[in-house]
Amino acid sequence: MLKNPAVYMLANGRNGTLYVGVTSNLAERVWQHKSNASDGFTARFGVHYLVWYEFHETMEQAIAREKALKKWRRKWKVRVVELFNPGWDDLFPDVC
Repeated sequence: MLKNPAVYMLANGRNGTLYVGVTSNLAERVWQHKSNASDGFTARFGVHYLVWYEFHETMEQAIAREKALKKWRRKWKVRVVELFNPGWDDLFPDVC
């Protein structure tokens, strides 16, 4: 399987609850969130819309970026989403 390390943000709507994650298979991981494959934060709060993502050369780089983003203030995360995806559209179809 081809690995493509990515950091991503999910939301439950425009300016809604945000979730930051990291994966080596973005399409599969977002599908898992959408289908509530596991009981967790995204299932509990209905955070299913892929609103931002960023690919990296290595998983180590992606993990470092995820850790940094998780420390950011909410308004900084919202700004990143709005610059990348002003309509807060679900980008899942773009990565499938």
